[in-house]
Amino acid sequence: MRRWRSNRLLFLAVSLFFCMGLMLVSQTGILAPVEGLVAVPLNAVAGMFTNIALTVTTGVSDLAELQRAQARIAELEESLAQFQSEIVELREIESDYNRLAELLDYTTTATNQEFVAADVIGSDTSELRRTIVINRGARDGLREGMPVVTAEGLVGRILDVSANASRVLLITDRESNVSARLQSTRVEGTVQGQLSGNLLMSLIPLGQPITVGDVVITSGLGGNFPADLVIGVVTSSRQFEFELYQEAQVTSLINFDTLEFVLVMTSFEPVDLSVFESETEAQ
Repeated sequence: MRRWRSNRLLFLAVSLFFCMGLMLVSQTGILAPVEGLVAVPLNAVAGMFTNIALTVTTGVSDLAELQRAQARIAELEESLAQFQSEIVELREIESDYNRLAELLDYTTTATNQEFVAADVIGSDTSELRRTIVINRGARDGLREGMPVVTAEGLVGRILDVSANASRVLLITDRESNVSARLQSTRVEGTVQGQLSGNLLMSLIPLGQPITVGDVVITSGLGGNFPADLVIGVVTSSRQFEFELYQEAQVTSLINFDTLEFVLVMTSFEPVDLSVFESETEAQ
């Protein structure tokens, strides 16, 4: 063991002496040709390692940039999602505001009438029944038979009432009958709902002119609705042979499929004429 250690020290001393000798000789320039020959492969190897180091450094830098870019993209996507949500919310607010503004304009133009605004919370627009449910009821002063309208015209009438909700029979329901008249000629008839969801004005006297585009309004006869509420416009008319009356197809200005807000006429009280019919039958 001691011999091995002494050999190592001797080898180290010889190596240091040899290196110092080489350095001294190199200073004189004698080893310049040899150094040039040895430097060629060493420079090649050094250049290779330098390129590898630069490639690794560039790759690490690119990876860091990519990670930062991905993090930034994630932040921007999150911000975009929030902005889109806010835009959708603002559009809904704008849409609700416009519809409520229209209803407010209608209430200001309708004199001597009081209204309660309501949201549509349910609907049944099947072929057998056409009704909607609103979020106002007896607590809000609503009663059966009260007219329901929008700025575009007549929606229907209250059919059933609970404490905080009501069911509205639409004018497009086949059981709906509204006494009506043509606005231009004042010719009277009855508007009925059809299975197709359209409106039919019947019982129009023969010989009376029916103009396409004429506005159909409520006549007030029968006491179920106030007069002069818009029902729709005439789209066509027909008369069958040997019939005593004419008919006209009427289209409502209201899109019942997208109905969201309505007004209930709380100041109008339908007139019950059944007592007079009973007296007539008794006589």
